[in-house]
Amino acid sequence: MKNLLRLEELAQFLFCGFWMYFLGVPWWCYLLLLLGPDIGMLGYLVNSRVGSISYNLLHHKGLALVVWMLGMFTVDSMENWSTGWIPGLILFGHASMDRIFGYGLKFGDNFHHTHLGWIGKGVKEQERSQ
Repeated sequence: MKNLLRLEELAQFLFCGFWMYFLGVPWWCYLLLLLGPDIGMLGYLVNSRVGSISYNLLHHKGLALVVWMLGMFTVDSMENWSTGWIPGLILFGHASMDRIFGYGLKFGDNFHHTHLGWIGKGVKEQERSQ
């Protein structure tokens, strides 16, 4: 089942990459796709609770779809309609990429505790019991 879910996430990631290519987005948008939403991890500098909220906000696929729809309907002209898609594609594609590697939405107790389970080789049993 785990591999099937990863294949599903891969398909979603490739879907976003296809649309970015099709829309002719600049090369630096692909860097944003790979790294941009991870800025949400800065919340962990405050504490685990704030970090999980900021991380989850930028890695939630529902929010990515809302951003995509808002972008589509708020563009200034039909010539620029594709620019509305790009931020939503970046958020959605990045969330899919993270989930391919097992990084899910975070719980507030520990960075390594995600909705997909515990991540990282260095996670001790005592951290898991928190």
